[in-house]
Amino acid sequence: MARAISFRTRADSTDALPAAAPGGRLRLIGRDDCHDAAFLAEWERLVAHAAEPNPFFEAWYLRPALDQWGTARGVRIAAWYHGGRLAGLMPVERPARYYGHPLPHLAGWLHANAFCGVPLVMAGHEAAFWRDVLAHFDDNPGSALFLHLPLLPEGGPLDAALTRVLAAAPRAHYVAAREERAMLEGKVSAAAYCDAAMSAKKRKELRRQHNRLAEEGTLTFDRVEGDAGLAAWTAEFLALEAAGWKGAAGSALVSSPDTRALFIEALAGAAAAGRLERLALRIDGRAIAMLVNFLTLPGVYSYKTAFDEAYARFSPGMLLQLENLALLEKPGFGWADSCAVQGHPMIERLWRSRRAMVSRNIAIGGPVRRAVFRLLKAYETRPRSHA
Repeated sequence: MARAISFRTRADSTDALPAAAPGGRLRLIGRDDCHDAAFLAEWERLVAHAAEPNPFFEAWYLRPALDQWGTARGVRIAAWYHGGRLAGLMPVERPARYYGHPLPHLAGWLHANAFCGVPLVMAGHEAAFWRDVLAHFDDNPGSALFLHLPLLPEGGPLDAALTRVLAAAPRAHYVAAREERAMLEGKVSAAAYCDAAMSAKKRKELRRQHNRLAEEGTLTFDRVEGDAGLAAWTAEFLALEAAGWKGAAGSALVSSPDTRALFIEALAGAAAAGRLERLALRIDGRAIAMLVNFLTLPGVYSYKTAFDEAYARFSPGMLLQLENLALLEKPGFGWADSCAVQGHPMIERLWRSRRAMVSRNIAIGGPVRRAVFRLLKAYETRPRSHA
């Protein structure tokens, strides 16, 4: 999307931006600033103490994403400082259109391979972060008519703090979209979870498929953390995905140079950061199902999966997910987000909890903008016919 206006404001200078709340200030910085060693060290410290994990906003993932798409879309990093230390971070952009309509606005930035929009914020500073963000964009709206915050985990620390801030100083806002996707959680063993989640008949069928698959050759499973053999494993995953329906549809990661580059760089970065887990189901050493997890304990994001469609009758993807239930027994594990679309026919049969993600629209600026926003709110929240 084209940029509506320049992001160059006082916040981009080296001068401190006047705080919207005692001890807090917001700066908008560019992609090049994200490579500064001192800033990266602060970024890592923030990740270690963040109220909610979000791998898509960690440096090893966000920086290669910015390299691929950030410049063209005018993305900036909203870096929030409290007590002189980086205490909040969120990529933002200024799209000129909103769902096809010419409505310039501010938005938290996501792309097609980023599945969570919650900012990284130091635990205990969630409300102060939102107060300063809203105050800054009230004072510096440019041509933006409102603020759009996509894919916030509903009821999580950041979403709950935002709700409190909006209630304390009322301004118009509404939920623009809501979705639920499969989530894994529980304090039980993998075997106990499987027994509770699936019927005895379905478990028997999966055992039969496993046994029949083993007749095709030597069936093995591997789980790897770190970077051992990573380049070959990554190439194998890309080839496996491209051989299936995604490759035929042109939506595989290798179908576009930018998504291919992102995947390769992100996995290497995740491994270096201790965030990567790789699973593979193999026949005679050849992968027929593969899966990538990003470990951001207590959360885990199940990032990408692929399987060989020639073996579809054996349900290799489901068999691999049964192995993935070992996450439940990982020390420090609390939950896993499937990153799957709502209603996914495979993962929702096994992962029985649901994680709600909401996208919120919030009024910013003065009376004229807020009047326009109220019209948008009335339009988007109007009663709909389901006939």
